[in-house]
Amino acid sequence: MNTSPNQTMNIVARDDQLLELAKDVDHDHTKRGGWITLPFILGNLAGVSVAAGGWGSNWIVFLITKFNIGSIAATKINNVGFGFVNLFPIAGAVIADSFTGNFAVVSISSFIALLGMIMLTLIGSLNSLRPSPCSTNTSPCESPTNFQYLILYAAMGLTTVGVGGSRFTIATMGADQFEKGDDQASFFNWYFVVLFIGNAFSFMVLVYIEDNVGWGLGFGICLVSTLIALTVFLIGKKFYRHVKPKGSPFVSMARVMVAAINKRNIIFKGSFTEASNEYYYSSSADGTPNKTFQTKTRPSEKFRFLNRAALKTENDNQEKDIYSKSWKLCTVEEVEDLKKVIKIMPLWSTGILLSITIAIVNSLSTVQALTMDRRLGSIKIPASTFLVSSLISTSISIFIINRYLLPMWKKISGKPLTHLQRIGMGHATNILGLVGSALLESRRLHLVRADGLVVTPDQSGSVVPMSALWLVLILAIMGFGEALQFPGQVALYYQEFPESLKSTSTAMISLLIGLGYYLSAVVTDLINSATGWLPDNINQGRVDNVYWLCATIGLVNFVYYLVCATMYKYEHDQKNHIDSSTT
Repeated sequence: MNTSPNQTMNIVARDDQLLELAKDVDHDHTKRGGWITLPFILGNLAGVSVAAGGWGSNWIVFLITKFNIGSIAATKINNVGFGFVNLFPIAGAVIADSFTGNFAVVSISSFIALLGMIMLTLIGSLNSLRPSPCSTNTSPCESPTNFQYLILYAAMGLTTVGVGGSRFTIATMGADQFEKGDDQASFFNWYFVVLFIGNAFSFMVLVYIEDNVGWGLGFGICLVSTLIALTVFLIGKKFYRHVKPKGSPFVSMARVMVAAINKRNIIFKGSFTEASNEYYYSSSADGTPNKTFQTKTRPSEKFRFLNRAALKTENDNQEKDIYSKSWKLCTVEEVEDLKKVIKIMPLWSTGILLSITIAIVNSLSTVQALTMDRRLGSIKIPASTFLVSSLISTSISIFIINRYLLPMWKKISGKPLTHLQRIGMGHATNILGLVGSALLESRRLHLVRADGLVVTPDQSGSVVPMSALWLVLILAIMGFGEALQFPGQVALYYQEFPESLKSTSTAMISLLIGLGYYLSAVVTDLINSATGWLPDNINQGRVDNVYWLCATIGLVNFVYYLVCATMYKYEHDQKNHIDSSTT
């Protein structure tokens, strides 16, 4: 084909511009990002985690003791708030991926969390913002006024939106600071260590301050922690590598589905991989095909129906072999991105039942602790504080796994542990913890029956003659399982999701946790309705059977996971992503 002098000049000029742009991008990548950003990013995560833990870990107690709200209503309010904290990261991720980028989402979310903490501190400090305390001589207790409810829900809303929008979006931003897969994997390990240590500090220190010193002081510490988190994060702005959003990836995926359906009657001729000239690839501004992308990518054979979305037809031809993206024609890249998401969804779905069982263990362990001997010397440990053993176990286990176990595995097997293998080990460990929970509860019920005890959580003078420290062992096992599977899942999703969905990929873990806690309430209600195993007085129930049922569910889910993992093929070269033994 002949090329006119003007066209030649335009091509040369465009190539020169691309070279200059490539130089600028390369210079920008060497100037920004890297390990220098770690203190600023993890500083923000630590501050927000401490604040979130100080608020969320004791929220039910605050609602019951300071707002005179019934225990069931307080639990429902807490579950709604906790669910939003873990579901809102998806919204934050979509905004970051589509419009603003991660820096703006984390900054604005941290500021919103700061506003929420200011309101919580005022509620905890000013008597006028709370109902009068309950008195044993008056009944019933004074209910909160509409204004007090308004302030309470406003503070709760701001806090949940702020915490939810920052905690997991910053995981993507942190990974974006590195180019090598092993550096990204190491960052995710540090991310989870800081996340769990921050929560552990809140469970041990802030819960004690709120219960024994004052709620105003406890929430005030959360306020200062959030302020420090926001300040540290903004100070590091000049060091960050900022990845620009590429528009809404969800619109692109919707376009692929619509285009494929519209072309459902088209019959392909020949192989999908051979007829590359019939497909529409990424194009430049003037509509000419991007030859670089075309030579590297071909439509895959999986989910072949979707390939129709990128197939060029006469109806798509605008003028003289010039095509453009529309709801009738998509690029091969967009089609392949949707295929990647569809392909990984079965693996992601295996985490739903896993999260449900973890949520059930966490909630019932607190109820168990209320009936057991919680003394450690002269100190009586708060029931909710026992959950910190899971957080501490996870934090320590992540360090041990990546410092010792992963190098040992590679030395013995000659290959690094893959993300799927690590997640599978987490599933197996979770089942072991559920079996241990069932055995422990069976022993506790045996002592209840042997001693003829009818104990309720409200009867502080009578406890089952069994140390609640046994729960620490069970929760430590569950924590080790979380140390295996949560970092493995985050690294897998970040590696395998399309480039346009990097923020959404890390938020998928948050979605699992949120769904787990929402659905755990549904599961426990169904179990109790069908069996009566969970009465208000668990000494008259069969919590051990609930744990055995969870262990069975976990085992079935583990088999499902093995099937999904066996059928899954990595999108990227594992050599560049798996070896995360260096922290």
